[in-house]
Amino acid sequence: MSTAVKQFHEEEAIGKTYDWQIARRLLRYLKPYLRLLIPALGLTLVLNLLGILQPKFTQYAIDWFIIPRKTEGVTLFALIFVAVQLARFIFSYFQSVLLNSIGQYVMFDLRREIYDKLQHQEVAYFDRNPVGRIMTRLTADVDALNELFTSGVTDLLGDLVMIVAIIAVMAWMDVRLTLVSLLTVPMLFAATTWFRKGARRGYDLVRTRVARIFAFLQEHFSGAQTVQIFNAEAKSLRRFAEINDEHRKANIDTIFYYAVFFPLVDFIGAVGIALIIWFGGYRVMQNALSLGALVAFIQYSGFLFQPIRDISDKYNVLQGAVVASHRIFKALDLPIAITTPAKPLKKGRAEGRIEFENVWFAYNDDEWVLKDVSFTVSPGQSVALVGHTGSGKTTITNLLMRFYDVQKGRILLDSVDVRDWDLRSLRENFAVVLQDIFLFTGTVESNIRLGREDISDERVRWAASEVRADRFVERLPETYKSEVRERGAGLSVGQKQLISFARALAFDPALLILDEATSSIDTETEQLIQAAIGRVMRDRTSVIVAHRLSTIQRADNIIVMHHGKIREQGSHQDLLSLRGLYWKLYKLQYADPSWHTPAKEDEEDEQMVYRAPAHRLQFSE
Repeated sequence: MSTAVKQFHEEEAIGKTYDWQIARRLLRYLKPYLRLLIPALGLTLVLNLLGILQPKFTQYAIDWFIIPRKTEGVTLFALIFVAVQLARFIFSYFQSVLLNSIGQYVMFDLRREIYDKLQHQEVAYFDRNPVGRIMTRLTADVDALNELFTSGVTDLLGDLVMIVAIIAVMAWMDVRLTLVSLLTVPMLFAATTWFRKGARRGYDLVRTRVARIFAFLQEHFSGAQTVQIFNAEAKSLRRFAEINDEHRKANIDTIFYYAVFFPLVDFIGAVGIALIIWFGGYRVMQNALSLGALVAFIQYSGFLFQPIRDISDKYNVLQGAVVASHRIFKALDLPIAITTPAKPLKKGRAEGRIEFENVWFAYNDDEWVLKDVSFTVSPGQSVALVGHTGSGKTTITNLLMRFYDVQKGRILLDSVDVRDWDLRSLRENFAVVLQDIFLFTGTVESNIRLGREDISDERVRWAASEVRADRFVERLPETYKSEVRERGAGLSVGQKQLISFARALAFDPALLILDEATSSIDTETEQLIQAAIGRVMRDRTSVIVAHRLSTIQRADNIIVMHHGKIREQGSHQDLLSLRGLYWKLYKLQYADPSWHTPAKEDEEDEQMVYRAPAHRLQFSE
């Protein structure tokens, strides 16, 4: 299978037929707005019926006034015609307002439902799906449904009514001429079928390429600084050009069918009119048909081809809506793997006792990240996790907060399996300070409070002062009301981390997790907040993930991880006296690198030590 085809299928290619179950499900979103939909449908029918009167006005104008050269009644006749067109204008206005209101309401409901579902999805879902693809669900796919609700269904209904009404009026006027007029309809349906089948795959491919563009742009705009640091702009541009070119080609493939279909429809329509003139002219000369009726027939023929052509075009709207619906409902129907049990055994504030019992965990199948991990942390104790990158330190904290579920073993909080806790209560017991700080657009105050209305302004300021964040916040133009731009742009890494510390303090958690929390803070700032960290950790169970051993020497227990296993654990002094892996890490950070000759050391342990990133070797005691 070619790369393009493979990627197309990866973007959830949809079946070839309409799914009436999907249609019924979509109608459920219209149900709350029937009070708007019913008048809109009524106006659509009236508009189409009024449109059918126009050729009759032409017929009567010719037969009643122009040919007999009669002027009496022309003014009234013209006023009636203007009145009908004015009524169409007014009805069209209200129909447009009603339909677009329905579309906007449905879009609002859908986006809210999708966002709510995504908010509760487990972290693994976002590991599997690019952000650009998720954004496509909330934007392009929902917009496709908006077009369906605002024009697709109602216009399709109106077009069908128009076709039936036009054929009925033409048959009433002259059956034989009507049959001649319909000779080109099979040609039109054949062209429509060709267009429908040919354009479908191109349409799906275009949406696939749009999703890939979204994913690429999101990733590279978020990593713009990294791209520029490594002078990768040219490579990034080349990759974007490739993706953009694939999108262009997909659009051109679709344009081919449009470029052929619509001129072909016009040609078929011209053939139909030629047949009407040929046979209808003969009927006029035989006095079997009036000249006005012939002109009306020509107009009706144009009106007949227009809705048939529109139905072909609306097929793309319907097809796009079907594709979008499948994708949206697939996201909405995806089960949430991590949920609160039907009858949770525990909720409320935790005491803080943590127990890992023979825990095995893998992100992918049997590629075990943690292997038979067991340890206990008593309430109020602090435990530090150290080890090389990929040893499983952060995974332990993620499992503790139940972002993932373990495959083997169990994790207990207050002697209750975390899977038996009320999920909201479980996570409310934790505050996390990460190395990669995420700040939201808003104010400094809102980023500390993070939506918790029960956190007072006084507590926000107290938390900031405790971690020494107040020193830079007070210098901002509007202090705690100062605007924070996306991801904290304009603030230093250290300042963002101080805000994150203040956030953790303000939430008053039972358990505190520090994941490389001081790695980006300079030595002076680190000294300022060490005392504050000590106060934050007091009377709280704390889990510290760190490479900087200066931040964990006072921990009650230090666990040394290596390849997913616990190799050593104990206090700082106990581990140094063992002269094992921790001792080697400590000497590597604090001693002259030339001290060590690894001639007879365990090869695997030495690999662990020397894999320590170079930027960790810059601290002094």
